Amino acid sequence: MRYALLILALAFAPLFTSAQSSWKNKKQKISHAQGTLFGYWGYNRSAYTKSNIRFAGPGYDFTMGGAVAHDNPSPLSSGYYWDPKSITVPQFNARVGYYFRHHWAISFGYDHMKYIFQDANEVTLSGEVDPGIDNVTNWSGVYTGEEIVTNRNTFHYENSDGLNYLRLELMRTDMLVAFGSKEQFAISSNVGVATGTLLSFNDFDFAGTKSTRTISMSGYGLSAHAALRFEFFRHVFIQTQFSGGFNHQVKVRTRRSDPTSFARHAYGYGMFDTSIGFLLYIRPTNSCDSCPVW
Repeated sequence: MRYALLILALAFAPLFTSAQSSWKNKKQKISHAQGTLFGYWGYNRSAYTKSNIRFAGPGYDFTMGGAVAHDNPSPLSSGYYWDPKSITVPQFNARVGYYFRHHWAISFGYDHMKYIFQDANEVTLSGEVDPGIDNVTNWSGVYTGEEIVTNRNTFHYENSDGLNYLRLELMRTDMLVAFGSKEQFAISSNVGVATGTLLSFNDFDFAGTKSTRTISMSGYGLSAHAALRFEFFRHVFIQTQFSGGFNHQVKVRTRRSDPTSFARHAYGYGMFDTSIGFLLYIRPTNSCDSCPVW
């Protein structure tokens, strides 16, 4: 009897080992498994809430209430999106990340947005401008909420080079469906939260003086993100993402030669972006080589 049981055990051992290996493969070899590296590049559109922008410098300190701003997308006909020398000109998103646990990834990158103070902006003006400081718009004296309409030829403010949100994100991924021959295609959902710093390239035109590309680490951002990821052949994906967040620009330098000149405001934003990316399995398991299966 003992010999018979031993023979049966030896006969069925390969089947048990195969089933166990198959179960492990199915459980671990997925695109969001621990050890997967990913990255992407894409382009965005953004929208901003109204804000109260304070401008301060030698001889002036005033706030424009209810200021409206917009983004500045490059037209498709510009060729910027296809020329490697100019792909960073439009509003873009770049990111690289790593799944440190199944479903959970940490990533770093930045969202290159553009914040343009709207021309003919209907705002309220509060604060003070010393006499003789501004001989262009002729603002002078103390203002207590007067309604004005700005003119781009005499006053302008923007972060067009741009408003760069350098952020660290914690993300969770869940596979929704896998299909096709050998399940080579899949759709996954991503949700994440992020925080980071704001790197501003500012243009400011006021009192007959125009300053461009004044660089500063101007504040911080908080954001939430939700995306659908369409995966192809286990290595390539296209992603569409919606983001919402809050930016607090504590001190945007507005004059290169004067560190005391600055702008300050806080506002919310919404963003939509589309990206193309890659998946690399740098810690393959279970004789997977470089391609896990779902």
